[in-house]
Amino acid sequence: QVQLVESGGGLVQAGDSVTLSCAASGLTFRSSALGWFRQAPGKEREFVVAIDRSGGTYYSDSVKGRSTISRDNAKNTVYLRMNTLKPEDTAVYYCAARLSGALSSLGLHYNNWGQGTQVTVSS
Repeated sequence: QVQLVESGGGLVQAGDSVTLSCAASGLTFRSSALGWFRQAPGKEREFVVAIDRSGGTYYSDSVKGRSTISRDNAKNTVYLRMNTLKPEDTAVYYCAARLSGALSSLGLHYNNWGQGTQVTVSS
C-alpha cells in the first residue's frame, strides 16, 4: 500500500521560509516522479512543482525563483523549500506520486496522494 505523509507545515510570517517533507512508502520511490500541489480555501487545487526520476524539475510560475524541490532516494523523501512566503501561499500542500516517473503538472496523472499539510502565511 502506497503511503505519502507530508510534514513541515505551520503558521509563518510573510517573508519567512518553510521546508515541507513528504515521506513515501510502498512504492519504488527512485523510479517515481513526485509533485507538490496546493489548495487554498475556496479555490481549486493547483500545481506547484514536480521532480522526475532523473531529478528534472518543473516549477509553476507562482513559485519559480523562490522555491526548490529536491529528493533523497535513500530516505524515500521529497522536499519543498519555499522562500519569501506570501499570504497567497496559504494553502494545504499535497504531495503526489506518479509511478511512471515522468514530469507532469496535471493532478490526474498522479497515482497516489498524501493527506496534506497546512501552510498559513500571515501578513
